[in-house]
Amino acid sequence: MGVLSLVAACSGGNGGNGTAPAGGGYPDKNITFVVPFSAGGPTDTVTRMIAEPMAAKLGGKIVVQNVEGAGGTVGAGEVARAQPDGYTVLMHHIGMSTAPALYQSLGYKPLDDFQTVGLVTEVPMTIVARKDFEPKTLQELVTYVKANASKVTLANAGIGAASHLCGLLFQTAAGVKLQEVPYEGTGPALTDLVGGQVDFMCDQTTNTSGQITAGEVKAYAVTTPERVKSLPDLPTTTEAGLPQLKVSVWHGLYVPKGTPQDVVQKLSEALKAALADQKVIDQMAKLGTAPVKAADATPEAHRARLQEQITTWGKVIADAGVKAG
Repeated sequence: MGVLSLVAACSGGNGGNGTAPAGGGYPDKNITFVVPFSAGGPTDTVTRMIAEPMAAKLGGKIVVQNVEGAGGTVGAGEVARAQPDGYTVLMHHIGMSTAPALYQSLGYKPLDDFQTVGLVTEVPMTIVARKDFEPKTLQELVTYVKANASKVTLANAGIGAASHLCGLLFQTAAGVKLQEVPYEGTGPALTDLVGGQVDFMCDQTTNTSGQITAGEVKAYAVTTPERVKSLPDLPTTTEAGLPQLKVSVWHGLYVPKGTPQDVVQKLSEALKAALADQKVIDQMAKLGTAPVKAADATPEAHRARLQEQITTWGKVIADAGVKAG
């Protein structure tokens, strides 16, 4: 288990948006936010953005802990088994909805073993390659990988990771089966891409914007209907000729099933306060994303999204014939 902690502390004063901290005795000790992926990755980055303003709203401390492994299922499993008291919170992404289809022995059921707290953000994906990769456009990329399928390498952060899921959709849209190279996290995958050890990958803007802007990678498209403000010159997949490829990575907070409803509500209200914080808004904008609307930062909206996505991705993964160990 890889662990990296960040304490977001507050003396009990008002948060950055002028809201008062929650009362009622919770929290009276540190809250642990579990990120089931490596430190420095996109989910970790989003978590650390909201930790401090959420702590300010709650009037306590939040410790961010990375518990990586098995496409996010190790950390999620630990939270599912944790005491349902509001002091262990999971930040997970779209992988929460794909795990039931990917893993035969998952050890938990997302809809049965967790209480949703609220959605956080929906992050666009980008298709990027080593900067000296031959194809210049997305259409050229599709043509090239079809002609060279046996030798082109497609990196991802491991089975079930957002980059893996996006890669599956790319292969389906392009009508090709490629050599996939899984890594233990997005950070190592992107590092090898920048270094030229692998050919291309699909990853979140929160992880690729800096490298794209710096010219360290070649960028082909963003996988959302509209262009990303922080990357205005990058076309959408529809504009670039691959309209079938549309995907974004949503993130949400979870607590173990049985957590008291008043605690869940306090966490949800703290999340809303954090997402309204101008510093968080600005930080997310630099990474090509934005907070969800307040109406989506609720347990009800989050649960509805989780149910819908479990159904949607179950079919995609079954059609692709992919299974994890």
